Amino acid sequence: MFRKRFASKNRYKVGVTIFGFILSLVIIVSLSAEKTLSQDIKPSPSEQYEIASDPTLSEKVMKMEQRLEKEFEVYFNRNLADVAQAGDDIAQTLSEISLKSNIKPAVLWAIPESEYLHLVFISPGKQPLVQDIESLKRETLIKAVKAFHYEITNPRKLYTDSYLSHAQQLYQWIIKPFEANLKKEGIDTVLFCLGKGLRTLPIAALHDGQGFLIEKYSLSIIPAFNLIDSNYTPIQKAKILAMGASVFPNNSPLPAVPIELTTIVDADVMEKISTRAISNRWPGKLFLNQDFTLNNLKTQVASRAFNIIHLATHAEFKPGKPENSYIQFWDTKLNLDQMKEISWNNPPAELLVLSACETAVGDEDVELGFAGLALQAGVQSALASLWYVSDIGTLALMSEFYQQLKTAPTKAETIRQTQIKMIQGKVRLTQDALKFSGGEKPLPQSLSTLGETEFSHPFYWSGFTLVSSPW
Repeated sequence: MFRKRFASKNRYKVGVTIFGFILSLVIIVSLSAEKTLSQDIKPSPSEQYEIASDPTLSEKVMKMEQRLEKEFEVYFNRNLADVAQAGDDIAQTLSEISLKSNIKPAVLWAIPESEYLHLVFISPGKQPLVQDIESLKRETLIKAVKAFHYEITNPRKLYTDSYLSHAQQLYQWIIKPFEANLKKEGIDTVLFCLGKGLRTLPIAALHDGQGFLIEKYSLSIIPAFNLIDSNYTPIQKAKILAMGASVFPNNSPLPAVPIELTTIVDADVMEKISTRAISNRWPGKLFLNQDFTLNNLKTQVASRAFNIIHLATHAEFKPGKPENSYIQFWDTKLNLDQMKEISWNNPPAELLVLSACETAVGDEDVELGFAGLALQAGVQSALASLWYVSDIGTLALMSEFYQQLKTAPTKAETIRQTQIKMIQGKVRLTQDALKFSGGEKPLPQSLSTLGETEFSHPFYWSGFTLVSSPW
């Protein structure tokens, strides 16, 4: 509006000169501020959309996906994907899912490179947005992730918020660049595709200064968008195969497992379809200790009668090849490389739950095993923990999870509501009972020695991670 031509009268000459000088100063200051913004890694939404106008960006997303896919194919030593969606195709798929499910999902890739963090964001029907955090070296980022993990899991710090500064810093790096887009577009579900060094990040516990990320969004960790089942399947009428052990020859006991399984499954109503009218528990079958064998699992899974497989037992993700990681059964171990031999996916089970996992954080092979758990098993989604949570803490979370699963629209929203209840102190121990949304569950004396206990610290809830499809 300052380009209007002024009349060439002498009395305006001085004013025009002064105005030109002031305008030059404004431009210089603006350029300086713009450079500072870039250095602070806080681009405006308009700048992000300008970056996304690159016509080849959609194809670049597909190439990024193919690189991620290759990592998992090398680790598991087999071909995995039959499709290769470009960025525009992923945006269209998200739109279709949104229409079918009444949720609003988005995908956020966070790929650490040696000298910067590469972020890509795609929401329903939108072009990809890209932001490279140029000042963030991989070494710095991974160091922060390990420190965050240590502060959450250190048993001496369970009554502190020593993790908070790390949670907020990681939020600034990974979430903040697209925070405005998430809010503006009404996103409620975020699929995180994380690169090397980030795949075992407890993403739910990232903090914006006001609350945890899980309090704002349903979350899942995916190996790559092209490696997940994008079909939306409501799960409220599922039947559950619940198996586990409370004692082991070479592992520590899990005394809460019998209560965990009987809290989840009502084996007497296996043939019923609706659970809400007959029980707080789900229809299914239950096998404990000596009946928790690998052959029995194969037999039950082959019957095609179950939508959810719940295994309450030790499971470890270890460095090295997939055969180093395992799920413990009563009679043997099921190694990660053997999981594909079980017919979980004929038809695909909708959810595999491992309720007592431990993951060696910081190892790239371990990360691939954890993030590829659902992929290797051939199930739609998996729920597993990044670290071993106390026996009673696992009982608390699982009891609430299956209560929320009856009404939540997606599995990701189920774990979200569960974790929120724990944050709010609504899942807790009294002197002799577990209190959760399903009521009170009396506990034997052996499990009530903790007295009054709440589970609001991230140690108890943020390690439990939904892997692969969030719906």
